[in-house]
Amino acid sequence: MICNSGHAYSVVRIWSALLPVLLALGGVASAQAKPPEKSPEDEATVALRRQALDLYRTGKFVEAMPLLEKLSGLTPKDFVVKEHWAYCILEYSKTLKNPNRRQQARLHARALGYEAKEQGDHGELLEILLSIPEDGSDLKFSDRKDVDDAMKAAEADRARGDLEKAREGYLHVLELDPKNYDATVYVGDVYFSQHAYNNAGEWFAKAVKLDPTKETAYRYWGDALALVGKNDEAREKYINAVIAEPYNRTPWLALRQWTDRIQQPFNGIILQNKSTVPAPGTKTATTLDEHSLSATDPEAAGWAAYTRTRALWQKEKFKKTFPNEPSYRRSLKEEAEALDAMVSVLAPDAASLKKAEKLDPALLALIQIDHEGLLEAFVLLNRADREIKTDFPAYRDAHHDKLYRYVDEFVLPKPEAKPSK
Repeated sequence: MICNSGHAYSVVRIWSALLPVLLALGGVASAQAKPPEKSPEDEATVALRRQALDLYRTGKFVEAMPLLEKLSGLTPKDFVVKEHWAYCILEYSKTLKNPNRRQQARLHARALGYEAKEQGDHGELLEILLSIPEDGSDLKFSDRKDVDDAMKAAEADRARGDLEKAREGYLHVLELDPKNYDATVYVGDVYFSQHAYNNAGEWFAKAVKLDPTKETAYRYWGDALALVGKNDEAREKYINAVIAEPYNRTPWLALRQWTDRIQQPFNGIILQNKSTVPAPGTKTATTLDEHSLSATDPEAAGWAAYTRTRALWQKEKFKKTFPNEPSYRRSLKEEAEALDAMVSVLAPDAASLKKAEKLDPALLALIQIDHEGLLEAFVLLNRADREIKTDFPAYRDAHHDKLYRYVDEFVLPKPEAKPSK
């Protein structure tokens, strides 16, 4: 998934604020990585680890950096410590005025990230470190020099843990550029870090109004609401974060971690693709007759209908539907129509309890999704490739309600209310 938050290191900034939240709520920075096996540590090392991680968890990255460096030297096989040290270096780079020193710091952070990867790290934070450009090129927040300089100064204060000065800096950015999305979010983030969650929410709401197609403000707002126990409201913010940027992994990760914390079911509806659609421009493969298969293998019959429909789109229907596009591409309309053809074949079997038991549960869910008129939302959020994704912005503008319903009803199903006695 792709982050699109306005500057080259936006994903780094997102995690800068998200990490303390995850840690405070019981999450870990390397959510996808298996922690390394640790040998017993002496008391001094245990004390050093505690001090370093306390600083890290409170966002005092510059202070934590030398302690994590020392700890990494004492525990060289601990890739989580190395990952945290690298992230602190990346934050520290924001405080350096000399561009060459900033570049060297970022390159150092990137190199440590690759070392952690070789040791077995696969965490989300690692992806941030590996996304640093190979040349360590400088961070840029705005094409306007005055705004860019002001943002860098505020970010440096934030990296040092000086929240009051950082907020003053972000407010100064807004004096220069009143519609600056990032600065608006970061003012809210400072309030969040100071546990002023209502004030934080007010600023996140302002950011949403500035640009509802960016996920960060929704997600931060969800974090603030979750911390004060307003989980119904948090749910709505997390869903809207996903809808804003569904091809960015970060909002999905935040949503999943929230569901884990409150034990909310999370359904990932994944179809086991059995299609034999040939590549565009090649000779159309002979497809099996779904009618002859329906009695013996309904799933194969369904996929045969899917394959036949897509082949028709490649052959002639795409050009008729999109006469202004220069060449064939896989589209939302094609995929939705092909899945609908599959559902038409499978639906009779799904109506029989005995036969339904033999169907893939994901296909049963697909039938219900189609029945609810949410097939296109399913495609965009579950089966979108690079070509289908181009149809997303227009669909979101016209059918935000359907995208929301799909996540609300199928991805995050609410428990059925128990009948009163």
